[in-house]
Amino acid sequence: MTKPITVVIPHLPEPYFEKVLLSLEESGLIERILIISQEPLRLEISKCRILVGRPLQAHETLSQIVAETRTEYLLLLPGSQHISIGPGTLKKFLEEAESTKAGLLYSDFYDEDEYGKTLHPLCDYQQGSVRDDFDFGVMILFSVGAIRKALKKQGLIPGMRFASLYDLRLKVSIDHPVYHLQEPLYSMIRNVGAIYAMPAGRQAWPPQAEIFAYVDPRNEAAQDEMEIVFTDYLKKIGAYLPPDHFKEVEESIKFFQVEASIIIPVLNRKETIAQAVKSALSQETDFPFNVIVVDNHSADGTTAILSDLAGQYSSLKHIIPKRTDLGIGGCWNEAIQNEVCGRYAVQLDSDDLYSNSHTLQKMVNMFRQSNYAMVVGSYTLVDSRLQVVL
Repeated sequence: MTKPITVVIPHLPEPYFEKVLLSLEESGLIERILIISQEPLRLEISKCRILVGRPLQAHETLSQIVAETRTEYLLLLPGSQHISIGPGTLKKFLEEAESTKAGLLYSDFYDEDEYGKTLHPLCDYQQGSVRDDFDFGVMILFSVGAIRKALKKQGLIPGMRFASLYDLRLKVSIDHPVYHLQEPLYSMIRNVGAIYAMPAGRQAWPPQAEIFAYVDPRNEAAQDEMEIVFTDYLKKIGAYLPPDHFKEVEESIKFFQVEASIIIPVLNRKETIAQAVKSALSQETDFPFNVIVVDNHSADGTTAILSDLAGQYSSLKHIIPKRTDLGIGGCWNEAIQNEVCGRYAVQLDSDDLYSNSHTLQKMVNMFRQSNYAMVVGSYTLVDSRLQVVL
């Protein structure tokens, strides 16, 4: 009888890698383990098969995996991290996959080091969870039936070197639920001082030079592919808006207390929040503006810093939402829906500074000149000493 799971894992030349393979081999639910490698390997593990070629995210690799899979489920371990899987983990994954009819299923996990275990909860997947680096953890279970249905109906974009796994995930999600099992089903073993692989789509930088993947010039080709995949997904679900679709925004005749509001969502940024707020307050404009900081229930001293600043500056509005489940987007909504929000809402991150005192004026001038719905500026990446990173 065919066992229900095929495992796919990229090879990593680390001492723990074979230990992870051996723990997987012992499961009676796994039929085969496909190891993705850039070069030939020799492994004396019976269930393993080496696929030599491009990485997992490449179209040709993913197509080969799907073509060779004969099991009901495909378990991806995309980061090759050191994980510890309990005896009931795979059975629980399968039970939930069967009961939810999910196309993709993932679970919370534990971070484990020499000091013990810490729960690592993940976010629920929603219709708008379309980031290429959405955190699924390091164990992702696909329904092979859902994959084949998505490929027959939608197809994968050929020639992708970096974005085929992203393409597959989005297309599976069109007709099948993506289910988050809110229960820790495995542990990720973390060694002190080690730098770990990040979720698929990201590149890890050393801490002293950490930047966002999408502004790392080494990722330009990958980001171009992600844009192609995402645009195709929007077209498939009827959500794509072509450039010539947009109309001019009608200027509102509503009365606003101020012309612009600088909005700063924040959670636990006591080291940087005061500088960010003062940078915002220091803007020089020919119009009245305020600064709205939405404090998402900080617990590190950020709230006290903001309370003190709000007592000093009348144009600083410190808001603490009633809800405790808001992310950055929810905090943004809290600000723009507040009666003190101005005609134009301008976001500043809680660890960012304006390059000079005229930035806000420039952005509002652009709004006024062309009646745009949105204005996007550029920025320079710096470290904690304000030295340019790129």
